[in-house]
Amino acid sequence: MSVARRIVLVFFLVALVGSTLALSGLAIREYRDQRISLLDSVVADIEGHTQLAADIHLRDRPQVDAALTRFLGLSPALSFIRVHSADGGLLAQRERHAGTADEAPTFATVRGADTSAVDTNFSSHSTGTAPATSALLATLTGGERILNLSVPVFSMINPTGKNLVREDFGRALVRPASSRYIVGYVHAGISNSQLLLQVLLVLATMAGIALALIVISTFFINLYTQRLTAPLSALARMADEVAAGNLKKSITIDGSGEVKEIAGVLNAIIGGLNTYKTRIGVDHQLLSMKVEERTAQLSQRNQELDLAVTQVTETKDRLRKMAYFDSLTSLPNRRLFTEQLDLLLRLAKRNKQILALMFLDLDNFKRINDSLGHSAGDALLKEVAHRLASCVRESDVVAHYADPESRIDVSRLGGDEFTVVLNQIENVDAVTIVAQRLLTSLLKPMEIDGHELVVTPSIGIAVAPNDATDMEGLLKAADTAMYHAKAAGKNTFLFYNSDMDSTGVDRLQLETDLRRALERNELLFHYQPQVDTRTGTIIGIEALLRWQHPEKGMIPPFKFIPVAEELGLISELGTWGLREACRQMVEFRKEGLSLDKVAVNVSALQFTTQFCATVKNILEETGLPASALELELTESIMMEDSHSTVRALQELKAMGLRLSIDDFGTGYSSLSYLSRFPLDELKIDRSFVIDFDKSDNDASLVVAIIAMGRSMKLELVAEGVETHEQFHFLTEHGAEVIQGYLFSKPVTADELRPLLVPGYFLEQIHAIRADTYATSAGSLAS
Repeated sequence: MSVARRIVLVFFLVALVGSTLALSGLAIREYRDQRISLLDSVVADIEGHTQLAADIHLRDRPQVDAALTRFLGLSPALSFIRVHSADGGLLAQRERHAGTADEAPTFATVRGADTSAVDTNFSSHSTGTAPATSALLATLTGGERILNLSVPVFSMINPTGKNLVREDFGRALVRPASSRYIVGYVHAGISNSQLLLQVLLVLATMAGIALALIVISTFFINLYTQRLTAPLSALARMADEVAAGNLKKSITIDGSGEVKEIAGVLNAIIGGLNTYKTRIGVDHQLLSMKVEERTAQLSQRNQELDLAVTQVTETKDRLRKMAYFDSLTSLPNRRLFTEQLDLLLRLAKRNKQILALMFLDLDNFKRINDSLGHSAGDALLKEVAHRLASCVRESDVVAHYADPESRIDVSRLGGDEFTVVLNQIENVDAVTIVAQRLLTSLLKPMEIDGHELVVTPSIGIAVAPNDATDMEGLLKAADTAMYHAKAAGKNTFLFYNSDMDSTGVDRLQLETDLRRALERNELLFHYQPQVDTRTGTIIGIEALLRWQHPEKGMIPPFKFIPVAEELGLISELGTWGLREACRQMVEFRKEGLSLDKVAVNVSALQFTTQFCATVKNILEETGLPASALELELTESIMMEDSHSTVRALQELKAMGLRLSIDDFGTGYSSLSYLSRFPLDELKIDRSFVIDFDKSDNDASLVVAIIAMGRSMKLELVAEGVETHEQFHFLTEHGAEVIQGYLFSKPVTADELRPLLVPGYFLEQIHAIRADTYATSAGSLAS
């Protein structure tokens, strides 16, 4: 700050402090004078109102109100005016601000016990109500206070006289009186904040005048001091510019004596600095050119190096991903899985912790892949991978991997095989929770290429160190448990136990033998007759696949058919079965045997896009009329309800084949497909037939199926009939074609030939009916 400015600032502060102190004293004196003046003017105006005594005595309310209005107009500081009688009774009041009179003290309090009745009394009281114009001022000064002024009103005549009129009071005013009488009192309430406000208005005017004088004085003082200190300020600025190196030429400063000498020295310094600065600038420019050249070279080298590092990193990441991650699902592949699992097992062994391995295999994935194509299969695998990964939370898997980026909680080993690793688990209950979560997640339908699909997993679980301590042993145990889960009905999970090992070996041998069964001609058909109970003639046969193992003997279908489906051999077995059944049927006809049809079961996995063409080729190859071949379809084929299924069934029907629904009512039966698909026959499942006499529901269901089939003009075949009672119940309700041990077990072709004679079972049917009637009659008689 310059010297001139310091002088002006000191003068301004001194003037401001002096003015503030003077105004403070003036404010106190002004407040006191204003209050005394107001009190005197109020008392004088009350005493000068000659008619007030008569108005009070005569109780002339309009005149009293007019007097109060006049008094209230004396000053804005007057908050209210009251008139009391001589005994203190309130006659009238006026308020400038609502509520102020109501908060006033009583007459006795205002007059005071020590005050003479003829004296004017002055007191004050606090109140919570302040005028709006001075409310802030009242708050700043500690609250509103009311100054109470009580003035007696005198009369020249005795007011106790009788029949006094206004003229009596007028005459008393003009004649001298030796005594005065008190007629009443006027109580004036003065707002302290309003008094202060009036004082502040006066002080504000005075303060404005004082501030204007200070500003004008300051301006002229500043002007004079600047003229005195201008040369010194110019020297100071010149010195600062020289120190900063900003001056490039000498300057001229007005002044004399020492000021001129100092200016000459500074100009000499400026000249020397400019010469030095020019030389330094040239050197700096040359140096900058060299630095920029080297910097450009380094920058180019850095860019080349960064590009090389980026390319190497990207190549490394790409190679690593190709080596360790599945290209379809982006899950860890078998290589990363085995490396990390081996590490986790060693860590679990060292820390004495439990680790669980889940081995998942999708049920019937091959059928979906073959039916809808590989692109749909890939999309299905991606969705399965996503659901599995989302089911395994961080709380289920503790990350103790060699590479933190390589999580192996969910991995794909190949095909439709997945694994889930649960590390550092407390007990097997946690594994059960996660396994159930995986099953539930995959049960939700998936939208794949316009098809709504449900795929279920079979899960095998092995726990280290209980089941195995090394990677190969643990993986083998989990795989064994998974195969047992499939054998247990699929869509479930099983924990490994040692008893599974022997079964696993047997299954492995069964898989190996089944692959060779076709080559060795070990497969054959047994045929079970379907008898018309009206004629006793076999009108059809069901071809039932059998496997004659050279060492283990006859292996039932329920053991090897699921294995064939899992191994992908079911299409090959199905094609062989269709060809063999057609060939045998042609042979029967060549022998002149009477037989209308042969029924062949079709697996859902067998029902692919090539199935119709296969059937057509077999019929052409064997020469069997299409009407003699009946395909027994499962409800799972019907429930897909896809366009391809509808087209395939219509194409088969167009060839002339017969279509039957096998085991109707045991699955998710839907009446809609019965009317939508071109069906010829319903087969009543043996489970309903066997239990009809044990369950009213089963009996009612059989009756309903028969009635529904007849109403839809579908043929009915009841299978699994073994007793006379079952026969009677079915035929009585309209099922006329019977298949079961009651007539014949499944037999070879040679054993079937004698049974194909027309009416072969008629005598047996008559005997069954006679026995049934006799039993019924005996029951009625008893």
